[in-house]
Amino acid sequence: MNIANHLVRAGASRGDRPAVARGGNVLLNYSVLADRAARIAGALRTTYGLAAGDRVALAMKNCPEFLEVLYGCWHAGLVAVPINAKLHKTEFNYILENSGARICFVTVDLAETISSLQGDALERVLEVGSDEYKSVLETDAIPCVTRAPQDAAWLFYTSGTTGRPKGAELSHRNLLAAIFCYFADMDQGAPWNATLHAAPMSHGSGLYGLAHVTQASCHVLPESGSFQPAEVFEIIGHWPGLVFFAAPTMVKRLLDYHDDVDSTNLKQIQYGGGPMYVEDSRAALERFGPKLAQLYGQGESPMTITALSAQVHADNTHPRWLERLGSVGTAQSIVEVRVADTDDNFLPAGEAGEILVRGDSVMNGYWGNPEATAETLRGGWLHTGDVGSFDTDGFLTLKDRSKDMIISGGTNIYPREIEEVLLRHAEIAEVSVIGRPHPEWGEVVVAYVVPLNNAPDPSALDAYCVENIARFKRPKDYRFVDELPKNNYGKVLKTELRDTDAEAVKVAADK
Repeated sequence: MNIANHLVRAGASRGDRPAVARGGNVLLNYSVLADRAARIAGALRTTYGLAAGDRVALAMKNCPEFLEVLYGCWHAGLVAVPINAKLHKTEFNYILENSGARICFVTVDLAETISSLQGDALERVLEVGSDEYKSVLETDAIPCVTRAPQDAAWLFYTSGTTGRPKGAELSHRNLLAAIFCYFADMDQGAPWNATLHAAPMSHGSGLYGLAHVTQASCHVLPESGSFQPAEVFEIIGHWPGLVFFAAPTMVKRLLDYHDDVDSTNLKQIQYGGGPMYVEDSRAALERFGPKLAQLYGQGESPMTITALSAQVHADNTHPRWLERLGSVGTAQSIVEVRVADTDDNFLPAGEAGEILVRGDSVMNGYWGNPEATAETLRGGWLHTGDVGSFDTDGFLTLKDRSKDMIISGGTNIYPREIEEVLLRHAEIAEVSVIGRPHPEWGEVVVAYVVPLNNAPDPSALDAYCVENIARFKRPKDYRFVDELPKNNYGKVLKTELRDTDAEAVKVAADK
């Protein structure tokens, strides 16, 4: 089993179909893309002397070459290590050293940074588009190298919001399972015409791109190389049947783009990587129609824990529709999902606990980290570190990361519940809720608020919360800020918020 055979098949059977485009311009068809990947594989094995199982890093912004390099690595029997192009030099260095990558493909903007990191393990930095890269594409193609289902294919490095990132070792079987779930649980109906890579291909967008290679869909890249709402709507107008993966913050930016645009060609927006608040989901459904699908997953089980289908999004006649919009859906087809207590005992519907997952999509383990692997995969289940609860229909609602849960006076308080309420307030654009240490209560609730215009009166917010949630859950302090700290994927960094809050409390105490 080698995931690269999907591209080989597409090149042979549907070679004339467009494979890669920038904006509205087709750059490669599947015949050419498959040939280029096979030539890259030939160079990696013969010119550079890599052996099956060696690691090759991709420090590349979204570009037309990304897919041919990724599949070229697999075609050669190698392990790909895609790295988010927005990371810091020290983060690149750590991932390159930890993975033991021998070669790193780079885009021109990262060539100097990565070249300075060459050492004993990293032997060569190869810039796409360079003369050397052109010579790689002139190398003789080789047949696709056979790999076992359990062999590593992709080292997916976690975002590292707490401590060093860990490399989740994803096998060919894991990636095949993720592809199966895409068609079974997310994008269930033909045609599969085009997918837009508006989010990093090193992560969710690239993982979902694998399913589109199996169907010979066109991979469309924005001309700007970044997510720009006006450009996204222009691309939608050009490509019928377009789908794309987006973080909830990206969907919110599309909603805030007020020009009158035609989204008829849009087939589906697939969102994940963070919570989509119910009010935003309703606004997106009103604007785009029944074209939303949500996934919940982790790098350790890529894109494949639960899904909330477009059909459920659209079923506003269901008596629990709003509750379902606030959930992350039901278990995807290839996995079992449970909620458990601290002793790993499964909990019944309605009780909150840690979310556990097992199935063919769950990683082999963490690269070079047997201790973390044993802890995370104990008992044969992936321990996600997320807290959630099932309803009686099997819909999972995320509460929070276990480390983000607030315990005040011995009672568990879930920040997301409070955030959902505050975001319905007309004067709030964004909000993030954290716990602040307190000598009597253990923790108290604090809300960091980005106002829509002027900061609302805290007493008015307090009254608003009391009208909508239990009194003990309301924030004891409101902090108004211009923006919330976020990582490269748009996730709010609550660890950084807690550090900021601790410093503010210390300063106030010293006065």
